[in-house]
Amino acid sequence: GAGLHFATHPARIDERAVEAGAKLSGPDSPAIARTLALAKAMAVSAEYPQAVVIGADQVLALGQTLFHKPATLADAAAQLDALAGRTHALHAGLALVRNGKELWSGVETAELTMRAFTPAERDQVLELEGQAVLASVGGYRLEGPSIRLFERIKGDYFTILGLPLLPLLAALRQHAPDCL
Repeated sequence: GAGLHFATHPARIDERAVEAGAKLSGPDSPAIARTLALAKAMAVSAEYPQAVVIGADQVLALGQTLFHKPATLADAAAQLDALAGRTHALHAGLALVRNGKELWSGVETAELTMRAFTPAERDQVLELEGQAVLASVGGYRLEGPSIRLFERIKGDYFTILGLPLLPLLAALRQHAPDCL
């Protein structure tokens, strides 16, 4: 929607290994999100060195507990149950890399509060969402029927979706204006 021309390429990294390495310096979930984004951008930059590579990743933290994409709908239900009635943070890490060199990186955070919901309400949302929630950390999609489970949201919508667009555009203007 911002009018950028881009191609997507998967980063071939072991995300859990990168996360484990990042945790060695402390359980700072924003730093973990930034580290994952930078690792992804570096991996793709190795394949496309002349390109400006945007790496992004998102970490969901409930206190010191990190959540990952659920493997099954039952896992999604368990994650939703753990988040019910509580506030969690979504940390969206971004990195710009060219020729294997970091041009810029940053993290944006949003706080989301789920309302206390019944198992029937949770199951109805999961039925409406289907397999799509398996691609989303936390087992929900704010842009879909999962919104029914929320009470309050504090933060930028694009951060919640996993790509903080305004900081990214500002970084591109400053570090890679040829990409705009």
